[in-house]
Amino acid sequence: MEEMSLDGLRVLAFESRRAKEIAELIRRQQGEPFVAPSVREAQVESSDEIFEFGDRLSAGDFDMMICLTGVGTRRLAKVLEGRVDFVAELRKITVVARGPKPSQVLRELQVQVTVQVPEPNTWRELLVAIQDRPERRVALQQYGRPALELIAGLKSQGREVTAVDIYQYDLPEDLEPLREAARRLARREVDVALFTTAIQVVHLIHIAREQNTEEAMLRGLRAAFVASIGPTTSEALEEAGITPAFTPSHPKMGLLVNEAASLQIPRLGVA
Repeated sequence: MEEMSLDGLRVLAFESRRAKEIAELIRRQQGEPFVAPSVREAQVESSDEIFEFGDRLSAGDFDMMICLTGVGTRRLAKVLEGRVDFVAELRKITVVARGPKPSQVLRELQVQVTVQVPEPNTWRELLVAIQDRPERRVALQQYGRPALELIAGLKSQGREVTAVDIYQYDLPEDLEPLREAARRLARREVDVALFTTAIQVVHLIHIAREQNTEEAMLRGLRAAFVASIGPTTSEALEEAGITPAFTPSHPKMGLLVNEAASLQIPRLGVA
């Protein structure tokens, strides 16, 4: 079988923390990358809610802790340092890790993961993984935006949920790359668009709307080959009227690029 690549295709990505890495992955597959960082992780303005959570954790108010992200878990431990023995308290209760990143951080902290949520690590798999667990008082480490579906599902299981926000998703400080990405899509100058988180979709649409190019941008996105890293990101795309053409075998950035490169993707406008 002939090995495919992104040979000469104009590939747009929205990764922020790993922008250089995804650009290099695209180049290795002979694509022409344009990376428009679309997200900035900003710590919440006030730590009062976090401190209140820490006090309640020390008081024994929770019998389960759900860690959704590695970054959030690590920051939570850091913010509570000197106020609460976060690690000691977690060792007393059931700890749920949504995916490999929070699991890695918990291992570094020497905290035993009781429930490891299977791929693709969405709120649906999480609810199934704990559906038979007896714990009722749940602490939830959120990220970016409220985990509304997960919270509703936990409550439907008869659990009391306390959510703690450690950081939020903001637009990047330098908006020009994202603005240029929206313009390129509107001009149909993108063959492949790679999305690695749902919030990238939200921020792209927001910027296009500010530029009065939302409809043209969405038309350009529909014309391109759209690859989504996993179900949550695909849902955000579908809410915007975009049906992803491809999802990798596992929700990993390297597989997203490399497996997409193994497909026959035409240059935009070429049959």
